[in-house]
Amino acid sequence: MIDQQPFGDGSEFIDNPEPRCPVVLLLDTSYSMSGAKIAALNDGLLQFHEEVASDSLAAKRIELSVVTFGPVTVLSDFGPVTAFEAPTLEPSGNTPMGEAIVRAAALTRARKDSYRTGGIDFYRPWLFLITDGAPTDDVTAAKKTIADGERDKAFMFFAVGVEGADMEALSALSVRAPLMLKGLQFKELFAWLSNSLSKVSQSRTDEAPALDNPAAPSGWAVAGE
Repeated sequence: MIDQQPFGDGSEFIDNPEPRCPVVLLLDTSYSMSGAKIAALNDGLLQFHEEVASDSLAAKRIELSVVTFGPVTVLSDFGPVTAFEAPTLEPSGNTPMGEAIVRAAALTRARKDSYRTGGIDFYRPWLFLITDGAPTDDVTAAKKTIADGERDKAFMFFAVGVEGADMEALSALSVRAPLMLKGLQFKELFAWLSNSLSKVSQSRTDEAPALDNPAAPSGWAVAGE
């Protein structure tokens, strides 16, 4: 799919001047995700779209972008969840995680610039990564991008490992501790994500609403090593 370019003149915000929260889903689609993993991820992604789009306020404020890696592809640039079509992901290639993270951060910067041009307030963006492996490319630039972005409050970066993921590598990459998915509980993960983004959309842009702990006994994750 051809990369899309964000709007730049602010005209897209005339009908909806609500503040925005840009969210990038960074999804591992390498060969190791074949079979049950990619099927469960696709099911969870479809559920996530339906749940966020059904929340009237979140539908106005949450914008989604999907970046897959294996190879790195921008499946969809930022847009309203009501216009988002959940893709059917297919596994291929290696795990160029570093390149994907840098690309996602660049997309986020460009989107924030368009908000500023349009006079639109915005929440701190989310970069949400899901992988079952380890990066197969150089992550030096990605690690610096994450560290700088978290320090400057330019975005929040979350990493989730699926069975087989190198949690040590994810820990070295991320500022906040990565989480390990319990089994293939993608639906539970995306239910938490949609609920969390709903809470964000109901808050002020300068607030950090309390989120449910995904690593609680009844949660979908366990803390990474």
